[in-house]
Amino acid sequence: MEKLRIIFMGTPDFAVGILDQIYKTGYDIAAVITAPDKPAGRGQKVAISAVKAYALEKGLPILQPTNLKNEAFLNELASYQANLQIVVAFRMLPEAVWKMPKFGTFNLHASLLPQYRGAAPINWAIINGEKETGVTTFFIDDKIDTGAIILSKKTTIAPNENAGILHDRLMELGGTTVLETLELIKEGKVNPIIQNEASDLKTAYKLNKDNCKINWNATGETIYNQIRGLSPYPTAWTYIKDEEQEWNVKIYESEFIPEIHQVEKGSIHLTKKEMKIALSDGWLKVICLQFPGKKKMLTHELLNGIQLSPKALVL
Repeated sequence: MEKLRIIFMGTPDFAVGILDQIYKTGYDIAAVITAPDKPAGRGQKVAISAVKAYALEKGLPILQPTNLKNEAFLNELASYQANLQIVVAFRMLPEAVWKMPKFGTFNLHASLLPQYRGAAPINWAIINGEKETGVTTFFIDDKIDTGAIILSKKTTIAPNENAGILHDRLMELGGTTVLETLELIKEGKVNPIIQNEASDLKTAYKLNKDNCKINWNATGETIYNQIRGLSPYPTAWTYIKDEEQEWNVKIYESEFIPEIHQVEKGSIHLTKKEMKIALSDGWLKVICLQFPGKKKMLTHELLNGIQLSPKALVL
């Protein structure tokens, strides 16, 4: 039985959770590949990735290539003599990289493939009102998230769960699934299954300002799912207009209250502690939000400092 020698590739916190489980289980991690450092925030201070911070803490060798096809990088990668590569939330690899190790390169994806291929599977599963999701390990090929499946593990999505909570649960599930995948590879028991190209595939599109904006013509359930599917990051948003003023407001938490009414859709109704927005099929009770220049806060805290007129509405 040949000992596994692993190159790990990843960037965000989600990848750290997986890397940590591999490290603590005692696998030989030859090196870690992560995104180059880049300026971030208002001060444009150079920020390092979550994976790099972890690798520095554990004393693991770190590579940060800007070009994965660069000959010098490929030579350096080959010099580590790894026989397996693991990818978690990194970027698309050229064939010269994913074909390099003897046992191939596998990816952990936070969905039940072939559903939700793409950049934001956790968010879109909730936005689309799914009742279950999971994680999948698969061997990388020349397309995005299309390779042969090694293992899939399911979990339910609670009706009030947001993307942050589901992210952490899938990170735990992903860690154990990667460890099971490593055992299968080590014992030569992998039986990869080609992905089924069904006609009803849903895509996990990259999130941007446009698809994070709330559409107030949608049903209450759709809006509620969008808000929890984008919370705490990147966050659903809307414009609130009150006479001559207009604010770009983030909504982190809400509750949908179904009700038949004749109130103008999009109008905002306030009490001292509550903000409700009229929908076509009920009300959206806003529980947690953020106005520009202010911190994220509960609605009753915000209403202590901001006065809105009866003419206020969302756009």
